[in-house]
Amino acid sequence: MQALAQFLEQGGTLMYVNLVVSIITLAIIADRAIFFLGKGSVNAKAFLEQIRKLVLANNIDRAVKLCSATEAPVAQVARAGLQRVHRGEIAIAQSIEETLVDVTPLLKKRVQVLWSIANIATLVGLLGTVIGLIRAFGAVAAAKPEERSALLAKGISEALNNTAMGLSIAVTCIIAHAFLSSASKKQVGDLEGFALKLENLLAESAQGGAKA
Repeated sequence: MQALAQFLEQGGTLMYVNLVVSIITLAIIADRAIFFLGKGSVNAKAFLEQIRKLVLANNIDRAVKLCSATEAPVAQVARAGLQRVHRGEIAIAQSIEETLVDVTPLLKKRVQVLWSIANIATLVGLLGTVIGLIRAFGAVAAAKPEERSALLAKGISEALNNTAMGLSIAVTCIIAHAFLSSASKKQVGDLEGFALKLENLLAESAQGGAKA
């Protein structure tokens, strides 16, 4: 901790700006990781199979309760369709499509922000670098000969610390964006496939009920 405090102090004021940016970055990464590994991690294929068994057994109420047990996007889509299963194919399709439109942004939420933060951190780090160099050469120009080396080293240290901080945050953001974006795209694809299969399943169930 002492080394970190010294590192921040040597970098000047803008180091604390990047520190705030890094905290925001870690918060976003943690939030999205928890979502993809927790609430949003329901296996769509296995979940659909559970619903299929309940629907074929004409146990719609239990299927709705199963969907209500989790806030995963697939469960929300399934619940919307199941609650309209007795109103016909058109009502089922509309309900599923509307819910799909509502929950899909949850899978993409905050992921793209990481790319913007990477650019901001890089620019803040660059600004800190430039300011550090300006201070260094300004101090050297006005200092006594015996003090110039120390002042120049201090200024260059401030500049390089800002560069390192900005680039570290940017690299972290880019790596996290790559993984989270991939996870987001996969879950969106799984959700769309799940919605289509569910719609077909419930449409067949509704037709069977109408014939009966």
